[in-house]
Amino acid sequence: MEVEAAGGSAGEIRWSKLGTSLPVANVQALVASAGELTVDQIERYIQPDIDAHAVLPEHSGEVPVIDLSNLLSPESVEAEAAKLRFACAEWGFFQVVNHGIPDEVITDIKQDIQKFFQLPLEVKNAYAQRPGDLQGYGQAFVVSDDQKLDWSDLIALFAQPTQGRDMSYWPTQPHTFRNSVEEYSLEVMKLAHSLNVFIAKTLDVAPELLADKHVAQFLRMSYYPPCTSMPKKVLGFSPHSDGSFLTILLEINSVQGLQIRRSGAWIPVKPRHDALLVNVGDLLEIMSNGKYKSIEHRVTINAHKERLSISAFHVPNYDGIISPILGTTEEKMLYKTVGVEEYARLYFANKLEGKRALDYAKLSGI
Repeated sequence: MEVEAAGGSAGEIRWSKLGTSLPVANVQALVASAGELTVDQIERYIQPDIDAHAVLPEHSGEVPVIDLSNLLSPESVEAEAAKLRFACAEWGFFQVVNHGIPDEVITDIKQDIQKFFQLPLEVKNAYAQRPGDLQGYGQAFVVSDDQKLDWSDLIALFAQPTQGRDMSYWPTQPHTFRNSVEEYSLEVMKLAHSLNVFIAKTLDVAPELLADKHVAQFLRMSYYPPCTSMPKKVLGFSPHSDGSFLTILLEINSVQGLQIRRSGAWIPVKPRHDALLVNVGDLLEIMSNGKYKSIEHRVTINAHKERLSISAFHVPNYDGIISPILGTTEEKMLYKTVGVEEYARLYFANKLEGKRALDYAKLSGI
C-alpha cells in the first residue's frame, strides 16, 4: 500500500515538520573511504563523558521479559500483568516475546533494511532529509555546528496513519522495501495497541484513555558502522529518553550495542532472538504521573562489526494533550498538562541530552 501525503490531514503531515537536523558527513561513507581513521578525522565524534558512569554487563540478565501470550490468557493474565507493571515502573524497559508478528514479516524487514544500507551513497541520498523535515536519510538531532556527533546514519519515515506519509522519502530500492515496511508497520501498530491495553490495566485506568496515545507512528532505521580507531570513545546514539508514548525496537542483526541506564549505571541489553524491545517514552511517564519512567538509553559502537536496528515510535494525536492521571485524591500531581505538539517541538529542537526535555513537564519543586 503506497499512500501519498497529499491526502493527509494537516495534523498528520505536520508531525514530520516539527524539527530539522543540520546536514553532516555520512558516517558509513567516512568509514568506507578513510581506512584507519585519525583522531582529527573523528574528533567531532569523540564523547568526553562516555565513561562518566559504570557499565555493568553482569546485570544484563535481569532485564524483564514479558510474554504477550500470557497477557492474552485468562489463566495467566494477572501474574503477567504484575510483571508488566514491575517492568514499566522499575525499568521502563522490557523484552516482549510471543508478540504475534509473523516470522516472515520480521525476516523481510531485516533483509530489506540491510540491503538498503548496502546501496551506494548516491542512491541513498536520493531520499536525503530536506530542511524543515524530520523524515529522510541522514542524521538526527544535529542542531549546531559545534556539537558532538553520533556515529550513525539513519532513514526516518512517517508510517502511520497512511494519510500522513510522504512517499518521496520511501526508497524504491530494494524493490520490496516499501512492502516490507508497510507490513512491519501494521504489525507493530497492532502490538502497540495490545501493549497499551494491558498498560492501562496495570495503571487501573480504562483502555479508552490510552486509545489515542499511539495513533501515529514514526519509523527510524539506524546503521551504526564499526569504528576500529576509537570504538570506546564514540557513541551511535547519545544518552536520551524517547519523546514518544511507547517505543518498540527490533534488532536487525546480532551485534549488541544498546545500553539502558539504571541506578546510575549502564546495563548492556542482550536481545533475545525471538523478542522485540519495548521502552516507556516521556509521554507515558507524564500520563502515569511518574509511576512509569521513560528509560534513558544510549548505543555503543563495535570495533569490527556494523549494527542495525529499527525503532517504531508511537505518539498521540498531533493536536492532543497529555495530562497526568492520578490514582487517588491524595496523590500529588508531579507533571503539568502538556500539548503534544508543544512537547514534540521542544524535544526535536535540542540535541540529545539525557532526560532534559522531560524537565519542562515537571512541576516546580520536584
